[in-house]
Amino acid sequence: MAAFLSWWENSRSSMDGILRAGLAHLKFVTIHPFEDGNGRLARTLSDMALAQDEKLPARYYSISAQIMADRTAYYAVLERTQKGDGNVTEWLLWFLEKAHNAMKVAEHTIDRVLLKADFWRIHAATPLSERQRKVINRLLDAGPDGFEGGLTNRKYLGMTKTSRATAYREMDDLVGKGILRPRAGKGRSSAYDLVWPKAPSSPAG
Repeated sequence: MAAFLSWWENSRSSMDGILRAGLAHLKFVTIHPFEDGNGRLARTLSDMALAQDEKLPARYYSISAQIMADRTAYYAVLERTQKGDGNVTEWLLWFLEKAHNAMKVAEHTIDRVLLKADFWRIHAATPLSERQRKVINRLLDAGPDGFEGGLTNRKYLGMTKTSRATAYREMDDLVGKGILRPRAGKGRSSAYDLVWPKAPSSPAG
């Protein structure tokens, strides 16, 4: 651990930040200084190394989350590297892929948050009931593809617990206000999609 901590400090100014993050993770989890929690601390060190390198007030992506989402591959590449001949190339390539995925997921999430904010900015003065707002937020969270089969009267009823007549009336009101549009070929009362301000981007990998 003394050697690791010395490397941790000295490498901060002499090594590319993302490579340092990957190597810090590998070194720490291989040393395995504690009975439990080594993986969590190793992931924390990775994120800390990136934060030190970027020197930004906030960072919106997490490699830790990507690693935990692919645990089987993580343990496999970690074991191969630890039992290999000391070549860390495969590990670093895997780590870099997780970093790239984390950035793309964060980009997609931020796009969606901004899109949702833009939607409510456009409709800030539009009079809506609490039921309508609830349904709209569910549609915004569902993304550009919306609900499978579109928003139907039955789905509106399920979310709002209102009467069938009220559901029809409130959905028709949303169409009139340019918030919903009927799905083509299904008739005005069958299924609806949210009218988005613009098309959001899709996450990679």
